Amino acid sequence: MGALTGKTAWVTGAGGGIGEASAKALAASGALVVLSGRRQEELDRVAAEIAEAGGKAETAQLDVVDAEATQAIADDLLARHGGVDIFMANAGINVPNRAVGKITAPDFAKVVDINLNGVMNGILAVLPQMRDKGEGTLILTSSWAGRHPSRLTGPAYSASKHAVVALSHSINQDEGVNGIRCTALMPGEVATPIMKSRPKPPSAEDMAKMLKAEDLGAMVRYIAEAPPHVCVNEVLISPTWNRSFVGVAELGGMKL
Repeated sequence: MGALTGKTAWVTGAGGGIGEASAKALAASGALVVLSGRRQEELDRVAAEIAEAGGKAETAQLDVVDAEATQAIADDLLARHGGVDIFMANAGINVPNRAVGKITAPDFAKVVDINLNGVMNGILAVLPQMRDKGEGTLILTSSWAGRHPSRLTGPAYSASKHAVVALSHSINQDEGVNGIRCTALMPGEVATPIMKSRPKPPSAEDMAKMLKAEDLGAMVRYIAEAPPHVCVNEVLISPTWNRSFVGVAELGGMKL
């Protein structure tokens, strides 16, 4: 039996990258993992791989901006599994034309709607269940850009991810007395498919030095397995070879 045996974990953005790795890590610890995302075929693939590894998973297709659909899934999990013990709000996007001078109002709204409003939709759906139980773990995927704004990520992404960090702290202020804990997970560059949406995708050499999705999965498992009295408020994690620090400026051909 794993540390999370008997627990139900719900992960959004679970069809790839950090969400997939986190779902697999939670399943390996014994949790029943509910996989949500927009691409059913990818959710089915992840669920099959979890089952092949001896874990338990089911899928619930979802666009996180749909608050009613999000609530319907939460209600279903309450009816069938007694509620959600661990909720990871991981779904997020960015857009190629992301600089201040290039981003459009519709694109800005789209990023904020998914990266912030979509996170809150899930939180609002599961909080009543967690309050009734007197415990619960929320893990919100922010970003290195949620602490350090970057021209690389652009204003919509940076602003939305900063907001997720603030939201996480607000939850701990209000809900810690109810046994609910929340973690703002702020990873630096992770070698996932979202990198392909950048205006200038990183090289294969640079990708090889980045964090791996499995690194974040291991961190998520650690957070979820921590004793109920322990709240990991923030995790700011980056590659050792951090492109935010390396080669940002040059003087006389020397990196500063």
